[in-house]
Amino acid sequence: MTQRWDAVVVGAGFAGAILAERLASQQGKRVVLLERRKHLGGNMYDRPDHTGILVHVYGPHIFRTDSPRVLEYLSQFTEWRAYEHKVLASVDGQLVPVPFNLVSLEKLLPKQKAERLEKKLLARYAYDAKVPVYDLRHHEDAQIRELGEFIFQKIYLNYTVKQWGDRPENLDFATITKRVPVRLSHDDRYFQQQSQGMPKAGYTRLFERMLAHPNIELRLGVDATSVLSLDEASGKILFEGQPFEGTVIYSGALDELFGSRYGELAWRSLRFEVKTVDQDFFQPVAVVNYPNDHEYTRITEFKHLTGQPVRGVTTYCEEYPLAYERRRGHEPYYPIPKAENDAAHRRYLEAAQRFANLIVIGRLAEYRYYDMNDIILRALDQFEKMKG
Repeated sequence: MTQRWDAVVVGAGFAGAILAERLASQQGKRVVLLERRKHLGGNMYDRPDHTGILVHVYGPHIFRTDSPRVLEYLSQFTEWRAYEHKVLASVDGQLVPVPFNLVSLEKLLPKQKAERLEKKLLARYAYDAKVPVYDLRHHEDAQIRELGEFIFQKIYLNYTVKQWGDRPENLDFATITKRVPVRLSHDDRYFQQQSQGMPKAGYTRLFERMLAHPNIELRLGVDATSVLSLDEASGKILFEGQPFEGTVIYSGALDELFGSRYGELAWRSLRFEVKTVDQDFFQPVAVVNYPNDHEYTRITEFKHLTGQPVRGVTTYCEEYPLAYERRRGHEPYYPIPKAENDAAHRRYLEAAQRFANLIVIGRLAEYRYYDMNDIILRALDQFEKMKG
């Protein structure tokens, strides 16, 4: 029997949508795209609220890249609004830039002490250097070590504990602080990539344009496991009850595809409380972090991101980290970086590799947090590999 589809793609976030679009537009493949949620775009999904303000439903997403390839690809589907992201943290009653930089230093420490430490840092490192907090905490100079500990305690310790919901002694702060930079400059932008901005009409519209190809059928509100199953005895993938010989691209949670036979993978989730107030703006920048106060970790105000000229009203959301429970319908956001979790995921990955026409890609499937730029590159590279 002739198959209707050349490829089945699971998940309408960036990984799945890009591969569906490339297969359809570049190779003329017939693609069916399955998405569990009732909307496309994955966590990039945005929609206008009752005031007309475009809200990022799953938290703020800011486009940035140093890759001309990524910029050129996405620019087929959107125009851009120039935007450079700035984040402040509420520390000791002040709002200071993060990542921590020389402006933060000058705001939080007495003038003479800040000037002395700045001279020491610039004598040891170049201006505009990015120095991990870990290095400062373990520096040979006692005053620089003290500064590193101050930054760690004020900016990162409590935020990380809230984010991961665990006691400090159970968290690998050495690994965390090796990744977290202190910027020895007065550049208070959160991102440093050459190209930064927001899709003019929003992310949802970008995805709609990406998936508008006539060779793509989009099925929303469909749990892939209801139509897709694995016959391990034959090494065949069944789609709608029949062996499927085409390509299956899976970007969902890998344990779900295998019925959680090796246990459910551990995630952290999020809860958002969206609020509207009758004022032009609620805070001075799009995102303010609260490392030491409140149960939420940050507040995002969307008008800063979208640039919409809505007067007298603004919408913002408070973001609360949450223990993930699949049975309660929580969304998995962050894979929990522990050896036992990585080992469980490897077992699922090994099982997936037994199916020759199954491609596993994306944050959920790979149990890995991707920045937007990185997952776009990952999908584009995967398509080139498939072509080869």
